[in-house]
Amino acid sequence: MVKALFPGSFDPFTNGHLDMVVRAAQLFDEVIIGVGTNLSKNYLFDANEKITLIKRATDNLPNVKVVEMSGLTVSFMHEINANVLVRGIRNEKDYLYERDIAQMNSDLDSAETIFLLAKPEHQFISSSLLKEIASTGTDISKYVPDDVYEALVKKLGK
Repeated sequence: MVKALFPGSFDPFTNGHLDMVVRAAQLFDEVIIGVGTNLSKNYLFDANEKITLIKRATDNLPNVKVVEMSGLTVSFMHEINANVLVRGIRNEKDYLYERDIAQMNSDLDSAETIFLLAKPEHQFISSSLLKEIASTGTDISKYVPDDVYEALVKKLGK
């Protein structure tokens, strides 16, 4: 059985993230979405809110679970007995960033990383860009799952 960890901060969870999860769920026996905290980021949603929203967006995928993640990714992989990491790549910048992280994870603990390329319709979407646009009251409903959109509107008061 191959268990994959898809780690991220997911603030907010986008349709690009959802596409990666759907595709990973077809490739692996089990996919764990690890909702983590990146100390260099400011978050709109707390971990519990993100977990609830992601669970709603993925509830039709029986082999997907959503959990809070803490500490080093490779350490968390051991805690949940994951075999591989799944990461999405939107562009060259993502590739360079993710390549370095994958190499460090491999060096630290022989962790294997699988890269999935974003579909063209998701390549320009990032959580931070969507938060910025949504903060102006602009409709971003086509870029995020419905429950995430409703939560963003409520949170931002727009």
